Amino acid sequence: MSHIVKKTIEANAITHGGVFHADETMATAILNKVFNNLILCRTFKVPEEVAAPVIVYDIGGGKYDHHQKGGNGCRENGVPYSSAGLIWRDFGRMIPEVSESANPELVWSLIDRDLIQGIDAIDNGKMPKTEYVCKPMTLSAAISAFNPTWDSQEDSDTAFMKAVEFATLILGNALANAVSKAKAESIVEKAIDRTEGPVMVLERFAPWQEFIFSSKNEKANDILFVVFPSNRGGYNWQCVPASLGSFAQRHPVPQEWRGLNGKALQDVTGVASATFCHNAGFIGGADTLEDAIRLAEIAANS
Repeated sequence: MSHIVKKTIEANAITHGGVFHADETMATAILNKVFNNLILCRTFKVPEEVAAPVIVYDIGGGKYDHHQKGGNGCRENGVPYSSAGLIWRDFGRMIPEVSESANPELVWSLIDRDLIQGIDAIDNGKMPKTEYVCKPMTLSAAISAFNPTWDSQEDSDTAFMKAVEFATLILGNALANAVSKAKAESIVEKAIDRTEGPVMVLERFAPWQEFIFSSKNEKANDILFVVFPSNRGGYNWQCVPASLGSFAQRHPVPQEWRGLNGKALQDVTGVASATFCHNAGFIGGADTLEDAIRLAEIAANS
């Protein structure tokens, strides 16, 4: 973990002082994962001459700042960079969890998409506000909440280091999930390849939605349902969503199945071990693999 010094000449990393935000906080967490001896100075003025290997971010208008006129670039999808994204772009692949994984580029891109881009978008004022009456607390807001309150005597640097510890936990969990998800790619690709028709079967559960949509195998486009062992016992069938992250389905189940359990569902479907169908219709179950596949096939042909 990094520690903070007061003099820039003693530091190998420099960011701005005062009120902190998610972007430079997460950038610090990333650098902590890369370097074992990060010595950070939080300041309001960067020295005129800063020599490598000192990393200056979110201040000074340089390579890892985005406050200069016109910002500091965008991704191909249009999401502009903040210091978090700029640091992740150049240093993320150096993190051992990424570089030592089975698929470093996939792990790196999953973290960028699912964690870093949201921080960048919010910091650049690009994330739209929801119209719903309750407002979700974003990760950026949760990190900003570590700033000392107006009536607090807490030192800003102390508060910042608490926020960095929090961001490091978030980053660590995101890395573990991305590494795990990347391991599933080959499992899902093999299942796609052996699938004939609209129902894909997994011998054990693995995160599959990501790879249904990223697969270059044309068979993936025709898969409507995925069947896999349930952690509650028996087997689940699940609808393939219309798009990644969508609540809509490629092919909805019959309306009359929705919300039914046990005998009521068995009577409607004619499948002896059918156990449930979710109210929203996107997932259901059966006691046996054969019956779970049968339910998925009936739904696919309905």
